[in-house]
Amino acid sequence: MTSLMCRLLCFIGILASGTLGTFPQFGSRNRQIHSIISLIPRESSQVPPRVHQRFEEIKSIELTSDEEPSAERFQEVQLGGHTARGFQQQQGARAGANNYLAQERRRADSGAGGTNSGFHHYQSSHDQPLSQLQHKAVSWQLAGDASVSPASIRADTATRSNCRNRPIDLVFIIDSSRSVRPAEFEKAKEFLQDMVESLEVGSDATRVGLVNYASTVQIEFLLNTYFAKSALKQALARVEPLASGTMTGMAIKTAMEKAFTAAAGARASSTNIAKVAIIVTDGRPQDKVEDVSAAARASGIEIYAVGVDRADMMSLRLMASQPHDDHVFYVETYGVIEKLTSKFRETLCGKDDDNGSADIPLDGGIDDYGLGGRKDGKGINNEKEDKGNNGLDACAQGHNCQHICVNNGNSYNCKCRNGYVLNPDKRTCSRSDTCAQGHDCQHVCVSNDDSYLCKCRKGYVLNADQKTCSHLDSCSQGHDCQHICVSTDDSYICKCRMGYLLNVDQKTCSHLDTCVQGHDCQHICVKNNDSYLCVCHEGHVLNADKKTCSRSDPCVRGHDCQHMCINSDDSYICKCQVGYELNADQKTCSRLDTCAQGHDCQHICVKNGDSHLCTCHDGYVLNADQKTCSRSDPCVRGHDCQHMCINSDDSYICKCRTGYILNPDKKTCSRSDTCSQGHDCQHICVSDNDSFVCKCRMGYVLNADRKTCSRSSLDACAQGNNCQHICVNNGNSYICKCRVGYMLNMDQKTCSRSNACAQGHDCQHICINNGDSYNCKCQVGYVLNADQKTCSQEMRSEITQDACMCEAQIVFQKKVQSTIQELSRKLDELSDKVSLIEGQQQH
Repeated sequence: MTSLMCRLLCFIGILASGTLGTFPQFGSRNRQIHSIISLIPRESSQVPPRVHQRFEEIKSIELTSDEEPSAERFQEVQLGGHTARGFQQQQGARAGANNYLAQERRRADSGAGGTNSGFHHYQSSHDQPLSQLQHKAVSWQLAGDASVSPASIRADTATRSNCRNRPIDLVFIIDSSRSVRPAEFEKAKEFLQDMVESLEVGSDATRVGLVNYASTVQIEFLLNTYFAKSALKQALARVEPLASGTMTGMAIKTAMEKAFTAAAGARASSTNIAKVAIIVTDGRPQDKVEDVSAAARASGIEIYAVGVDRADMMSLRLMASQPHDDHVFYVETYGVIEKLTSKFRETLCGKDDDNGSADIPLDGGIDDYGLGGRKDGKGINNEKEDKGNNGLDACAQGHNCQHICVNNGNSYNCKCRNGYVLNPDKRTCSRSDTCAQGHDCQHVCVSNDDSYLCKCRKGYVLNADQKTCSHLDSCSQGHDCQHICVSTDDSYICKCRMGYLLNVDQKTCSHLDTCVQGHDCQHICVKNNDSYLCVCHEGHVLNADKKTCSRSDPCVRGHDCQHMCINSDDSYICKCQVGYELNADQKTCSRLDTCAQGHDCQHICVKNGDSHLCTCHDGYVLNADQKTCSRSDPCVRGHDCQHMCINSDDSYICKCRTGYILNPDKKTCSRSDTCSQGHDCQHICVSDNDSFVCKCRMGYVLNADRKTCSRSSLDACAQGNNCQHICVNNGNSYICKCRVGYMLNMDQKTCSRSNACAQGHDCQHICINNGDSYNCKCQVGYVLNADQKTCSQEMRSEITQDACMCEAQIVFQKKVQSTIQELSRKLDELSDKVSLIEGQQQH
């Protein structure tokens, strides 16, 4: 026993001299530690007076921790070398403490000292955990000093907040549903801003994104949006709540699929940069979170879940990564959520010095329970208002209260939040029934959180005082009566107008049956409003007296025979004209198929009355024998050549008349350059149809001989221009323009008629340019429909004239049409020449 006591006293002396002796500033007022002197007997022959003197010096320094050490933890110290933490660990602890104190001294010297200096969580340099007593000796907390406010602590934290954390991709997922009040949402944003302040933010350091959610999900900013703390904090301050709903699963899915992507700024997994999501919510998710959270974790995202107030603990566990002790947190209100800042900072910063210590802000409340703070009986980190007591904290040791744990000596009692009552099991809580406590509702009282609402029974409406009820008009609320609705107490009945009778459904009305009351119809009486009409049986017609009936002619009454109707007693039968046969429907008729009975057409046989006609395939024409076919003239079938069409096997090519050349489109023609063939113009020769005209250079005018030029001071166009159509003065020069229906050529001088077809058309078969517009034509064997655009195949079977005569007329019509088109083109050319002469005369 003597040996054990000596070793214990040596250990305590080493610890006290290695920690307290190097901190003279701790002697200031209002700082306490839990005294360990009480563990040592005051009068013991084994304790030298020098050791007692050292203990008295320690006792005089008032320092405290946030929690009384338990008897079990003191026992660990008292066992000394008989525990697993042997004397060698005590020696290592002293060396680690000395290293720690040296670092503190250096930090204090660099400007972080004073009464508000932060202190650091300590661990042995040999990576061994401190005993509980050692931890208490080096984990200091300011207490009772009114001058040390949370704001000053945060400011002090900010001066050293850039912990050298490993780079991570961090996305906050924040619940902004209706249950989060505006002031609480501001507290949540302050928590996020404190988190950002504590991290080293940058494109090559930690990147931060934010997902805001309620019934919808909104990405406020991505990982690659901001790389500066100031910009991040300003963006957080601008975030607005989204109102109703709590779609947490959808928010996690959005973060996984859109926020943690390379496009959004997430870095590749090969860089070993962790992906971290921190979810903050105060309610129960309204969608499924288990599967989507599992998928997010499987994709490499580490999830932390922070619950506030009414948050559902089971849902937090389903969302968070394992182990839950390190990833699930709970705070009672948003007012204390900032106490989690230091816990997350310790996790995210990692180790930042050679001794393995991690920066922890002073106001974080880190205690002997590690990162998550105190844990409830379910392993949930439970951060509450710091009460502090001088006895054992039964609640801190673990409890199973649903809402609030209250220490009661060596035990505890459970209490409920406002608006709840404690259940008989003395642990769980249920919402209190405010109606049962008394109300002034006339009809029905409905509990509503901490208050109640009044409602009325069916058939009544709530008055303006929101308490009493008045009868309402059932009919005015809506009814399904056909005629008249009559309110009756809480319901209504239907009635009918004069001359009507209420039907069995008690809703609709029918006319009184006038036929039943008596009529003089020979066959059938039919009600007609307040009177009646007479109708006849099938096969009869109503006589002029509108009462009696006579047998009718079925065919006269109406029939659906295509050709002929034949009366047959009270009905009729259909027959067909000569050369036709009755179809299976016994109504319509089809021509007898003479082609099926045999024909000598080379290509196609078409029925024609009682005979048939021969037609040819597309690209062929019928020969004079009206049976055989020969390849047809492609040009005759239709072409889009401006000048001449030349047959070429099954197709054609376009050529131009003399004095013209074929344009690149291989269809239209432009005049050839007659000037290149020789001219006698003094200045400029301009080709003009099959001839040329002379023009003068700028500053000259054409003489009367139309060849030579003289200097002139007239406008540029008047001095001479080589525009084919219109000259427009442009400063000291001019530009050429074309008349409507023409476009300026590449030489910026001459004009060509616009190719309307080339610019786009809606002809089904062939487009033919026609001045400034175009006409549509059909291929051989087709006729143009009334819309002048589409084509239909000719029904030659309907031609009653001689077939040879018909084919000859078609050929003649096509030739006439081709001749008309050629004359139209020549008229256009003549019009162009007239316009050119008029233009020259004007200038």
